[in-house]
Amino acid sequence: QVQLVESGGGSVQAGGSLRLSCAVSGYTYSTYCMGWFRQVPGAEREGVASLDNFGRTDYGYSVKGRFTISKDHAKNTLYLQMNSLKAEDTAMYYCAADPGAGDNCDVWVFRHYNQFEYWGQGIMVTVSS
Repeated sequence: QVQLVESGGGSVQAGGSLRLSCAVSGYTYSTYCMGWFRQVPGAEREGVASLDNFGRTDYGYSVKGRFTISKDHAKNTLYLQMNSLKAEDTAMYYCAADPGAGDNCDVWVFRHYNQFEYWGQGIMVTVSS
């Protein structure tokens, strides 16, 4: 059974940093597309960053240059380093994984998030201005 568990959220002042973690267990596929997403009440879930098993990454326009996605293979953990946080980054953050995206990981993350099979429970990030 695949499980994703996020941690590292919380409250921070604008300009500060947080690192989100997503611990993955039970994932035995040889390929993966992994992503970070965020959602505020009343809005669609938004893709934040993508990472595939080839090491290719992509970022949403609003976070490019401030956020970094990475994966520690030994720990089976996905990270999202968030720097220069802004009030508009306040949201519930989710990680997700799926083996089926192929070369379209970025498309899945930024356009077709409902394709992802495995999701974490979400973690709140609050940035105060």
